[in-house]
Amino acid sequence: MHPLEYLFGLEFHGHKLGLDNIRVITGALGRPQDAYPSVVVAGTNGKGSVCAMASAALTAAGYRTGCYTSPHLVRVEERFAIDGTPVREAELTAVVEHLRVLVDRLLAERRLQATPTFFEVATAAAFELFRRRGVQAAVLEAGMGGRLDATSAASPLAGAITNIALDHQQYLGHTLDEIAFEKAGIAKPGMRLVCGERAPGPRRVIAAACAERGARFMDASAGVTLTAAMTGGEMSMTLRTPAGAYGPVTLGLRGRHQVQNALVAVRLLEAFAEAGVDVPAPAIERGLREARWPGRLDWRRLADGRRVLLDAAHNEAGAATLAAYLREAVPGGRQPLVFGAVRDKDHAGMLRHLLPCASPVVITVPPTPRAAEPGVLRSAALAIEPGARVVIEPDPASAMEAGWAASPDITVAGSIFLLGAVLPLVESRGGAW
Repeated sequence: MHPLEYLFGLEFHGHKLGLDNIRVITGALGRPQDAYPSVVVAGTNGKGSVCAMASAALTAAGYRTGCYTSPHLVRVEERFAIDGTPVREAELTAVVEHLRVLVDRLLAERRLQATPTFFEVATAAAFELFRRRGVQAAVLEAGMGGRLDATSAASPLAGAITNIALDHQQYLGHTLDEIAFEKAGIAKPGMRLVCGERAPGPRRVIAAACAERGARFMDASAGVTLTAAMTGGEMSMTLRTPAGAYGPVTLGLRGRHQVQNALVAVRLLEAFAEAGVDVPAPAIERGLREARWPGRLDWRRLADGRRVLLDAAHNEAGAATLAAYLREAVPGGRQPLVFGAVRDKDHAGMLRHLLPCASPVVITVPPTPRAAEPGVLRSAALAIEPGARVVIEPDPASAMEAGWAASPDITVAGSIFLLGAVLPLVESRGGAW
């Protein structure tokens, strides 16, 4: 079996929150995550954007920077980037094969009590890849939660929580405070933890977790002066914090919500600097300006002039953010929407935000066994807006053509699996950032 087939085969073990496996595996590896200083980013939405900005700034500052994110859109190598470039398949294959042999031995010795999950092995692979490549600073995106997430095997010098919203309730809890408790589990003794969440309840939970674990709670907005404006769909901001001044700078990532993500990224980098990894203001500005995060308010223009806005909105909060952007940046605030989702998401919650910004809606099927039935999505849409123009086109490529038949500009959203299927089609037709 090819090592990457082995890795993907672990997906059948599903999600498992707990640190026993990752601690045993990384302990047997000699704790590669301790070979470089790191920061960790948790939260419901915006984690990837903050990671992209922070890692771009660290690279601009001259550090060889590793960035571990999830999920990937097209190729698993996207999860493991060094200085903004995904690792080569051969590199990842070698590390995963090393881990397969190690895991088999640990299972035989009964040091591992259960087969690890995909995410546990992928996280261990990230730690080891970064050590082998001589990374000088690492940015780690927490997975589903924080407290029992595999990335918690690391000992980051600083961390950030972007925001708290309802998602993965079956694993993290059914209230914002319960989810905040899980996310706040990234806090560790002596760590600086930047909090971007502004709702009082979750903030109190995060602050309490910091106090209990001996981490320093840092309110991202405390002592900050920030001005921002949108022009042509791009955000420009000027920021002054207790530690420095930045801008005006035009953000590389689109959407008004990126201003808050940029604030969290800046404060996280300032916290990293306090811990000894200095990132000068010019490098931070360059990171904000040059950050790229494919599939997030990602406009692509095809060779024939048609355009598509790709967005990984896959929960209600993400859909609300996408809708706000469409209202502000798209003439008329409405364009065709190609929409597909997985069964365990709040379809109605997403569609409530997106339907006022979409006409027509083309329902399609993401390439995953977890895909929601198109008829179910159509019924959900019509229950919200009985007069909506909703059609079903199961094949994503055909669904995009149906959208383009109505307008030269379309939106694709609802599932990361859907974006993973669409992005290669777009790029094959000349769709550049």
